[in-house]
Amino acid sequence: MRGNTFGKIFRIHTYGESHGQGIGVVVDGCPAGYPLDTGIIQVELDRRRPGQSALTTDRQEADQVQILSGIYEGITTGTPIHLYIPNKDARSGDYNTLNALFRPSHADYTWQQKFGIRDPRGGGRSSARETAARVAAGAVARSILTHEGVDILSWVTQVGPITLHHQPDLVTRSQIDAHLVRCPDPIIAHKMSTYISELKDAGDSTGGVIMTRVTGCPSGWGEPVFDKLHADLGKAILSINACKGFEVGSGFAGTTLRGSEHNDPFVQNESGVRTKTNNSGGIQGGISNGMPIEFKAAFKPVATIRKAQDTIDNEGHNVQFSGTGRHDPCVVPRAVPIVESMTALVLVDHFLRQKSSHR
Repeated sequence: MRGNTFGKIFRIHTYGESHGQGIGVVVDGCPAGYPLDTGIIQVELDRRRPGQSALTTDRQEADQVQILSGIYEGITTGTPIHLYIPNKDARSGDYNTLNALFRPSHADYTWQQKFGIRDPRGGGRSSARETAARVAAGAVARSILTHEGVDILSWVTQVGPITLHHQPDLVTRSQIDAHLVRCPDPIIAHKMSTYISELKDAGDSTGGVIMTRVTGCPSGWGEPVFDKLHADLGKAILSINACKGFEVGSGFAGTTLRGSEHNDPFVQNESGVRTKTNNSGGIQGGISNGMPIEFKAAFKPVATIRKAQDTIDNEGHNVQFSGTGRHDPCVVPRAVPIVESMTALVLVDHFLRQKSSHR
């Protein structure tokens, strides 16, 4: 099986399954000499972990990370960093009947077609459980970016039909984490959480949208052809489970504007060269321009629901399926740290590529 490695210079390789012994990641290419507070890794894992509220799955995983190599006395050594997270609350019995049918909108059928075998226990490696390894690696990347003055914030702007209209430059991390739905507006957050709870009680699910804003990124990061910065961000974000859409800057809304309305005029100020507007989302020609990098990611409704659904079994017979086990009714609250982590992994890789090109 290929496709478990991500990055060019700062490379990560994740491994493990939802109901195996554990999951983990090896980070290769992390430069030596950067301070790394291992508690930061745990903080980010705690933001993603299951069982943190009534809005998420009931699975209880502490997600206590074990650092097996690559750090000495709080400093990166330049050698591979191995981060391991044991699985403690796997209930494989919840999935005993799933090896005989294909769950709607899951990876069961496509996985079977590609490999001829699949792990029905929570989806095996296709489970979003794998993203905990990404978050651990992303925390390492983020610590380097913080040292370079780059900050990443992601938050929920939509759950189902409930949408937040706001000024992105006013959002803070404390506002985001003040509510478990991770929407910075307390009134809208309450409406979102109520909606999610109602759907959970009804055995249904919903999707949503996450906004990301990166500040402190200098101009010059990114490659102008195949490795455009926004293209790499798009691949990273779309690789997250349940993500179905990505747009940078004005995105699809920009198609309704005229060029005279959409163009970002350049100005010179005390911060250097900037643009009056930011319809480009901080990236032009695939390269960062020094403005905040802004993009949105859309997540579909969770596929596993308790309502009866039509499907087929392995023999092609029509059957009905109702989801059992423990599942999120909406992924976006827990996806926030995953989006931030994948963003950090892309940015730190391009930071190191830019640094190496200037030697």
